[in-house]
Amino acid sequence: MDPRPLALVTGASRGIGAAVARALAPTHDLLLGGRDTVALESLAAELAGARAWPVELTDDGSVAAAVAGLNLARLDVLVHSAGVGLLGRIEETAPDTWRHQFEVNVVAVAGLTRLLLPALRAARGDVVLVNSGSGLTARAGWGSYAASKFALRAFADALRAEEPDLRVTSVHPGRVDTDMQRAVVAHEGGEYDGSRFLRPESVAAAVVGAVTATADAHLPEIVIRPR
Repeated sequence: MDPRPLALVTGASRGIGAAVARALAPTHDLLLGGRDTVALESLAAELAGARAWPVELTDDGSVAAAVAGLNLARLDVLVHSAGVGLLGRIEETAPDTWRHQFEVNVVAVAGLTRLLLPALRAARGDVVLVNSGSGLTARAGWGSYAASKFALRAFADALRAEEPDLRVTSVHPGRVDTDMQRAVVAHEGGEYDGSRFLRPESVAAAVVGAVTATADAHLPEIVIRPR
């Protein structure tokens, strides 16, 4: 029998990344990327064909060694779900915040994708970038985060143009019921009500739709909003 397709999901220890892993598990073997080894191993124990892949994505040397250790001949799906969301008005946002946000949300994504391109090309695979509504519209107080997400969308557009054998999808969800959203609402001074937001599983369903689309179809962009 042919082996099941292989997917690597970053940010898989919680939130959208964990939901994506669970949604792909019935049809794909999984590499679960992230920093929280305990959480990754716990999730891997739940899912047949899954294993933890702990790595600090902003450490270039560690990422290169971790990718080399995989010795992948092919990779069918790469889902970038890891990210940070640091808010603040421009007048109060220090340069280090801008640098960190771009390092995690853009530079780490580009670096990992570059290292995995040979395996993705071999599979004519899918790259899915979990972006944000802030990657389409910038609002007051969201400047550095939105700028990083605009840059992530530009990266996806360039990758799509340079690698025509790959399918590259940007997913732009609205607010999602995650730990990050709790921090956002606390920053805004509001009362948290997760029922007002998308569920992580709803975003995961969109990711699955992109990677399981028929061979003649390519979904470059998916926008999801709470009803």
